Amino acid sequence: MRVEANQGYVLHRRDYRETSLLLEVFSLAYGRVALVARGARRRRTPRFCPLQPFRPLQVGWVGRGDLVTLTSAEECGPGIRLMGRKLLSGLYLNELLMRLLLRQDPHPELFVAYGQTLELLGQAAQEEPVLRLFEKRLLEELGYALVLEREAETGALIQGDAVYYYQSGKGPVLAKPVSAPSMRIHGRTLISLRESVLDEPIILRELKVLMRFLLAPLIGERPLQIRQLFQEKRRDTGYTVRTTEKRLDYHD
Repeated sequence: MRVEANQGYVLHRRDYRETSLLLEVFSLAYGRVALVARGARRRRTPRFCPLQPFRPLQVGWVGRGDLVTLTSAEECGPGIRLMGRKLLSGLYLNELLMRLLLRQDPHPELFVAYGQTLELLGQAAQEEPVLRLFEKRLLEELGYALVLEREAETGALIQGDAVYYYQSGKGPVLAKPVSAPSMRIHGRTLISLRESVLDEPIILRELKVLMRFLLAPLIGERPLQIRQLFQEKRRDTGYTVRTTEKRLDYHD
């Protein structure tokens, strides 16, 4: 099978043999695709444009199965320059997509949202609201949309001054469940997420915990590697992330 130029972003790359790369690409029409870029590391005569994350590309490939061969790659727009915590945030998005998306399972609307999220990360003063809104969109795409308008058991509208217990797969309930795992959360936090207005520190703190709670069953027991790097940056304010991606080695 031959695929001509298709929009895509590199999610992850690692060296392969002497001159090649193994890539994971999030493409518009085919979803997540694994490719081998032969000769991509040749210094004198590179075959492709720089195959780096956060750069919109037009890529083509040939082959069948889980691993196909890159045949063309051209930049189709300006790359997003992310540094410091914003770089870590971008790598967090990439690891989420690597862990939660199946190969060759297209999500065109999520692809567009990902590109928009990268642009927002590059411009935003704070990365936390951008991350929370993308996580919300990702859960919707995976079939786990949050219940943010009504209480799950009674159907009553969410009240900002009420306290709820959010159950995965069910939504917010007023009474704390006896057996099912749940997370305590304020109604105004749910309303803020529904309206995409995330400008209060207490709301952002609650949403961070909520998203971890909801994503945990999908991610599985193996923790996200990027979280360790976030922790290292908190411990050492002089920590640099220029080579961060080399430390992330994802496996299905």
